[in-house]
Amino acid sequence: MLKLGKPAPDFSLVNQDGQTVQLRSLHGKKVVLFAFPALDDPPSVAQATGFRDRLAEIETANTVIFGISADSPERLQAWKADHTLPFDLLCDSDHTMLEAWGAWGVLNVKNRSFAAPLRAYWVVDENGLLLDYRVRVTAADSIERALKAIYP
Repeated sequence: MLKLGKPAPDFSLVNQDGQTVQLRSLHGKKVVLFAFPALDDPPSVAQATGFRDRLAEIETANTVIFGISADSPERLQAWKADHTLPFDLLCDSDHTMLEAWGAWGVLNVKNRSFAAPLRAYWVVDENGLLLDYRVRVTAADSIERALKAIYP
């Protein structure tokens, strides 16, 4: 279970280009992570492009950002290009990281239930401690809350 002020669980995931990203290698910077359930979901697009549109503000706070989904690197690469996203998208196809971070669960859409990533965000400080997070958050709230956490 995640606890604010405690070390964030480390992970190692591949990005849209097949390169490995490890959380512990990012110490010295704040890290904003956001999870989204589906590439074709309008709120997922709004969440990713919302972070994209606030990137200059985020980077000013010595912060990097990553989106996380269960989609393949190839699909993430195409989606990144389609939406001109300047940050990496990480693939958690076996949902190990998403489960450990509390963002894998059941979604109910149009009378259908299925397991998928839950919309979430997390902010990790320069020392790897969890500053803030919320699971089952709206796209807009994930952006605004993450910004408040990096600019206390």
